[in-house]
Amino acid sequence: MGWKMIGSWPTGVKKAVVIVVPHTSWHDFYIGLLVRRILGVDIKFVAKKELFKPPFGWYFKWVGGIPLDRTQGQNKVEAIAGKFAEHEELRLGISPEGTRKKVKDWKTGFYYIAKQADVPIVMIAFDFGRKQVKISEPLLVSEDKEADFKQIKAFYKEVIGKVAHYT
Repeated sequence: MGWKMIGSWPTGVKKAVVIVVPHTSWHDFYIGLLVRRILGVDIKFVAKKELFKPPFGWYFKWVGGIPLDRTQGQNKVEAIAGKFAEHEELRLGISPEGTRKKVKDWKTGFYYIAKQADVPIVMIAFDFGRKQVKISEPLLVSEDKEADFKQIKAFYKEVIGKVAHYT
C-alpha cells in the first residue's frame, strides 16, 4: 500500500496504554489491524459497546475489542485500569479524541488509566499525509501532566489523518 513504519514496538513492553491519533475515519480500523499484524504484537482496543451487538459484535471481539459502556456516572478509568492487574500481558489501544470528528480537546482518560495502572503510554500515529505509521518509545507518566501532554502532542505535530480537516 506504499506505507512505511517509523519506529518499532518497544522491546519488552507487555503492558501499555497505546494511543492512536488521529482517529478521523473508519479506515483507521483496518490500518490498525494491519499494523498490529505486521508488528506481531497483540494490541486490544476499547470501543463503544454498541459495536459489539449482532451482526458484527462477534467480529469485534474476535479481533481484540473490549466493549466500553459509556453511560454517565461510572468510573471508567478505574474499571479499565483494573484490567491491567488481571492480565500478565495487556496492550490497550485508545483514541484520545473519542470520536472520528474534529475535537478541540482530547479526552484525558487514557492518561489517568496509564497512571493508575502504572503502565507506559506508547504513541502510534497513522499519518495519511506521509503514508507513515509512527511508533514512539514508551512514555512513563510523571507527576507533571502538562509536561507529559506537551511531549505527547509534540509526537503528533503535523500528522495528518485520513480526513485531513478533522485533524
